[in-house]
Amino acid sequence: MKTKEQTDTYNRKHYIDNLRNLTIMLLFPVHTFMIWNDFGSRFYIWQGENKVLSTLIVLVNPWFMPILFALAGMSARYALEKRSYKEFIIQRVGKLLIPFIGGMILLVPFQTLYARKYFENYEGSLPDNWKYFFTHLTDFSGYDGAFTPGHLWFILFLFLISLITLILLRFVPYERLKARVEKLPVFGVLLLFIPVWLMYYLGNFGGFSIGKSLALYLAGYYVLSNDLIMEKLERNIKWLAALCIIGTIVSVTAYYRFSYYGDLWVNFIGWISILVILVAGKKYLNRRTGFTEYFNQASYPIYILHQSVLVALAYYVVQASNILLIQVLCICVGSFVLTVSAYHLIKLIPVVRKLVGIN
Repeated sequence: MKTKEQTDTYNRKHYIDNLRNLTIMLLFPVHTFMIWNDFGSRFYIWQGENKVLSTLIVLVNPWFMPILFALAGMSARYALEKRSYKEFIIQRVGKLLIPFIGGMILLVPFQTLYARKYFENYEGSLPDNWKYFFTHLTDFSGYDGAFTPGHLWFILFLFLISLITLILLRFVPYERLKARVEKLPVFGVLLLFIPVWLMYYLGNFGGFSIGKSLALYLAGYYVLSNDLIMEKLERNIKWLAALCIIGTIVSVTAYYRFSYYGDLWVNFIGWISILVILVAGKKYLNRRTGFTEYFNQASYPIYILHQSVLVALAYYVVQASNILLIQVLCICVGSFVLTVSAYHLIKLIPVVRKLVGIN
């Protein structure tokens, strides 16, 4: 007879874990390429515009952060089948809130230090920069050394949304909407990109929208976690995938040639990409592997650590070599190796490990 832990592992939808972990790994090349973005906004280290690298970001940008919120909503639905609200909140505090606070104190000021060193030739100390960080407010980008949540915006949004939705779920539980959701045709699921797009304008901070993130989380919770909906998407995967591929090609071409990156189109392509990726993940990644086991523990700590490590490394790499390929490879691969190494080192330090979400 299976224990509860064995049953939970057996019933777990491993493709959700694997997709989340792979998406977080994708942040290493994406944030490396940001050093050469041509979006009109700088990065903490910025080497000037490169259209090819910027276009590669555009290739994945419509879906690679949004899918994390959709996956989080799906995971929350399954988690709340096994945990009480109190247990869920305690888990969210340990995994999200404490690491957010720790990262804001220790990590984000560190990467803004390198932004000041790079753009302003700042030669002051880390403590002086830490004081500057918490006493200056500009556009929240942090590229000038002033206050910013940095990449931890995702952790903060996910924590707030996780708590806010608990109130909604008390009044509109999953079971109340399940029958209506299951009647949705595939085209109806596809049209859910409209509320996602409209919510983009609610609580938008420099392109990071808590409204859109909330819409994606709820779509994951109520719709994408429904097995019948996933079966419908699987049966229609050929035309969905074709539409996704054609739309992505159109997006990349329009951006590369005309710098077009419209909100409505981006949200449409992002949503259909999420649907196709979920179906592909369910078919090919729904298994428990060593990768799954390792990154289920490591993915959030790696997310929290990665950008500070990448920015610091990039500062030195771009000064050591003028060859683009060497710069890209050294920053992308080097930051991954250093981040994973830092994760393993921090695991050995009881107090610090809690600050990056390691249990």
